Amino acid sequence: MHLAQLNVAHLRAPIDSAELAEFVALLEPVNAIADQAPGFVWRLKESDDDPTLTLSHDYGDHLLLNFSVWDSIESLWNFTYRSGHLPVLRRRREWFLRMAEPTMVMWWIPEGMIPTLAEGMERLERLKAEGPGPEAFTFRDPYDSSEAASLPAAADVRK
Repeated sequence: MHLAQLNVAHLRAPIDSAELAEFVALLEPVNAIADQAPGFVWRLKESDDDPTLTLSHDYGDHLLLNFSVWDSIESLWNFTYRSGHLPVLRRRREWFLRMAEPTMVMWWIPEGMIPTLAEGMERLERLKAEGPGPEAFTFRDPYDSSEAASLPAAADVRK
């Protein structure tokens, strides 16, 4: 099983504003760290040619999305908290509004599968509505991939 993750953030200003210029300048180096991180499998990109472009979507102009797949929860943890991503993460309040609801969700997928953005948003909504479980969880309340492998949705995809 692989780990899918989606996180969302509400920008303090438009992405092309002077207020977010430093954040935009950090996108390319942080994305390069992710792309080269051990255990990284895939991430949704707006463009292969311009690493500073953020994802276009229908979920609101000031909502920034990060959507990726990793080979394990440990790989994602190491990228998030033990790489050059951490100094940028620590500055998130400069660029993003604080949210009272969950902004990140993880779930297990069969190896080789690429989830859809709609599925990621549905998993985030499930986490908000029901709390963590094997189909939508967080670093704080993780679930083992063996628990997800027994779920009907995962079994159906493998057929």
